Amino acid sequence: MYGLPQRTEINKPLHKTKVFEKFDLTASRRDSFDADISRMFITHVVAESTIPTIKAGKEIADFYVIEVSLKHREYAPKNIELLAKFIPRKILFVLHFEEQAQLAIHHTKLICSDWQQCDTLNIPLTGLDLDAVWENIVATIGSITVQEGNTLTEQIKSDEQKSKLQKQIQLLQQKLNKEKQYNKQIEINAEIKRLKKQLNDIK
Repeated sequence: MYGLPQRTEINKPLHKTKVFEKFDLTASRRDSFDADISRMFITHVVAESTIPTIKAGKEIADFYVIEVSLKHREYAPKNIELLAKFIPRKILFVLHFEEQAQLAIHHTKLICSDWQQCDTLNIPLTGLDLDAVWENIVATIGSITVQEGNTLTEQIKSDEQKSKLQKQIQLLQQKLNKEKQYNKQIEINAEIKRLKKQLNDIK
């Protein structure tokens, strides 16, 4: 399943009540979680013991693959983030809705792949150890290109900063197009130039 060796499969159910008990959720948070999520299973454990060709890393000795059946496609990300805190291990989520699925992973934030047909979904295992495998999975899911000199975490932060600046520039450009006063146009143009310089300085 998902292109993973059979010996990685464990298929252990996770019960919502355990999640509710661990985090002592309010009634509204429980309702939100229950409204999004139907069932959960730990389907695989990726470790040196289950895939001997991949060695344990300095940071990561193993990670779980958890399959989550969704009640609808537009789920609340906070409910998947809550699950990421439930088990003290690295977790790769396979989120299912009907015949489609997406991969999701929490690495400083929740990162999700595009939706695709379930039968075409494969989990990439590229790297000599589990540290490298994990980073490559994160980069693949998030379509992240790590620039020279950056760590994966630094690149995610840089990409977030770029996205924020690009949105600010876009809003200012829209404002500039509507502005009639010359002095205001000069001010907005100056701010756009300042933000563009910040954008160009980010790796």
